[in-house]
Amino acid sequence: MIIGVILILFLYVFFSFVFTEQKNIHFHVPEGWPKPVYDFKQNRLTEKGFKLGSALFFDPILSRDNSISCASCHLSFTAFTHADHKLSHGINGRIGTRNSLTLINLAWNTSFMWDGGVNNLEVQAINPITNPSEMNHGLSNAVDALNASPRYRKMFYSVFKDSIITSQKLLKALAQYTSQLVSYNSKYDSVMRKEKNVSFTQNELNGYTLFKNHCASCHTEPLFTNYGFENNGLSMDTVLKDFGRMMITQDSKDAFKFKIPTLRNIEFSAPYFHDGRVNTLKDVINHYTSGIVVSASLSKQLQQPIILSEKNKKDLILFLKTLTDKYALYNQRFRYNYSETLTK
Repeated sequence: MIIGVILILFLYVFFSFVFTEQKNIHFHVPEGWPKPVYDFKQNRLTEKGFKLGSALFFDPILSRDNSISCASCHLSFTAFTHADHKLSHGINGRIGTRNSLTLINLAWNTSFMWDGGVNNLEVQAINPITNPSEMNHGLSNAVDALNASPRYRKMFYSVFKDSIITSQKLLKALAQYTSQLVSYNSKYDSVMRKEKNVSFTQNELNGYTLFKNHCASCHTEPLFTNYGFENNGLSMDTVLKDFGRMMITQDSKDAFKFKIPTLRNIEFSAPYFHDGRVNTLKDVINHYTSGIVVSASLSKQLQQPIILSEKNKKDLILFLKTLTDKYALYNQRFRYNYSETLTK
């Protein structure tokens, strides 16, 4: 009798653990948002998959000299980008050629990188891993390093039922984590959801009106980007000489066009623009009101001057700050270094 009870309890605990760890994670699409672009049917989200992806994201094992991780350039509390320098930094103090993009709401992205050179979330991670100025690691070498780790082989087996690690499994595991970095709990969202006791101040409301009049055609709600590419009138950096989208398409009409980034959590994602040339939202707005450089590919939306008073600029910034989602920025689930569990 006692043995039977113990056996039942053991089986209950065992299967409860297995079910909890293997259960599918439901990807929540906020009401009114479009359908995600990423195909979750090809990469079923599970709790173990998320933890594996998180471990990989925070582990410097993916860099050639084990010195930097994905998280080195994508910090959660700065909207999953870097904060203290204009351009991304790599191994041995190497400096990249662009400001790192924020990793927010990636499941809706139709392309990746400032020039749109990648069109799938799973493939995106290849660029930083193999870029000589970033992780500088051959993809096959990174896979070899993971296969040499009994702990990672065990984790990959728990997710894919196969302890042999491949590049495809590595990329799918990273996407399990990055696809879930979703932000939809800012003050703006609360106002749109008509939550009780939440409303824009008069200044924020004025800023919202200004935003809809001057910014929304490119930074379209609710994701605050239309995922297109535009020349936003920046002068070309004479050192970087970055032609943007044209470097991918080889079409001169795409010269100086860069991906339109999301404005969500923009309060915390400085520095701004593809080369990180400015550090404040005031400087960003001043560029659009008085710093536009006219060229053949200049965005049609910027060919007429944008005139804003100093008060209007302040109100616009106040509205942009309503896009801050502190729940996402400080979510321990996103920040916790699951690689610590590999040593246990």
